[in-house]
Amino acid sequence: MQNVLTLILAGGKGSRLEPLTLDRSKPSVPFGGIYRIIDFVLSNCINSELRRVLLLTQYKAASLDRHIHLQWNFLCRELGEFIEVLPPQQRVGEHWYRGTADAVYQNIYTIEQADPETILILSGDHIYKMDYEPFLSDHLNSNADCTIACLPVQREEGRDFGVMGVDSESWVQRFEEKPDDPFPIPGDSSRCLASMGIYAFKTSFLFNELCRDAALPKSSHDFGKDLLPRMIQKSQVRAFTVKDDENNPIYWRDVGTIDSFYEANMDLISVEPKLNLYDFSWPIRGYNPPMPPPKFVFADEEATPPRVGHAIDSLIGPGSIISGGKVTRSVVSQSVRVESYSDVQDSILFSGVTIGRNARVRNAIVDKNVQVPDGFTIGYHREQDLMNRLTCTESGLVIVPKDYHFEV
Repeated sequence: MQNVLTLILAGGKGSRLEPLTLDRSKPSVPFGGIYRIIDFVLSNCINSELRRVLLLTQYKAASLDRHIHLQWNFLCRELGEFIEVLPPQQRVGEHWYRGTADAVYQNIYTIEQADPETILILSGDHIYKMDYEPFLSDHLNSNADCTIACLPVQREEGRDFGVMGVDSESWVQRFEEKPDDPFPIPGDSSRCLASMGIYAFKTSFLFNELCRDAALPKSSHDFGKDLLPRMIQKSQVRAFTVKDDENNPIYWRDVGTIDSFYEANMDLISVEPKLNLYDFSWPIRGYNPPMPPPKFVFADEEATPPRVGHAIDSLIGPGSIISGGKVTRSVVSQSVRVESYSDVQDSILFSGVTIGRNARVRNAIVDKNVQVPDGFTIGYHREQDLMNRLTCTESGLVIVPKDYHFEV
């Protein structure tokens, strides 16, 4: 692992996650109560003994940069270990990153300073747990120029991913980004192999391909759309199917839309979640400032109406107080207050949110520092939510943006 340099692509706009990404990049969006999305891939790196990591940022990176310095600054540069944010520098031209491949190409000089034999490229906006060692070992042992991590998915789902056609020995023969008719796995007509956006490259091979791509005026300079399809025609490209300890496909979620982000959060509150945050052999690290434990107060069930502070089937972050209100099937972040007689259902509350007395919130994502007034409802009347200038999805979710102020 010492000869591996990890590059995390963390510069996407995240426009499909708006309004959650109006003031922050997609990898820095809060997730699971006490984490940011980026914490999952970084935790995977540390747990896999990958300790030379560069984050390539671009859009609205201030929040991400601050989070990295607060939580991920514990590696020692003197020992050749680092997690370093690398903003665009326009070293090879006057344009910003034009695609995922261009982001790596513009940083070839910095990558060369690390002198890696293998480059591991990851996406900073996926939720999963993965040991990268078996993947990298397969890449090295097969002597592949490039290896792509993949998962079997239903063919209809494959329309949202890069899909690979492989031979009997897992060498990639075809690659197509978001095909209308995904080609099936050999011997399994119902499923296809979807790319996870995880790539391992021989360093010299990758540099040659990036330079060749940079000279093509019609290229979109993207790994999935341009480089990978061209590589397959003349190079050794391998597919590696990622599995868990029980030989099943791992849990992996692209949280690039509001609905997928919400569903991934809701996955965490099931009795036996597929993504287990309580697996202490594979810790997920996040920034946790010194805060008291969550508190639940008032238990007057005889009152009319009852005044009981409790939470059911939910995650409650530190510093939060459930003060005579009820929380059900929800993810509550740090320093949240739920006042008496209020009711929160099937929702995500970011840090600093206050739910006023007698307020009702359901099927909602409430961003940081929002004060929901006493008696207000969110998620019950679509017309009212739209009148309050809140974002309403076709699936019925309501999103309250950061620092939003309700007019009472």
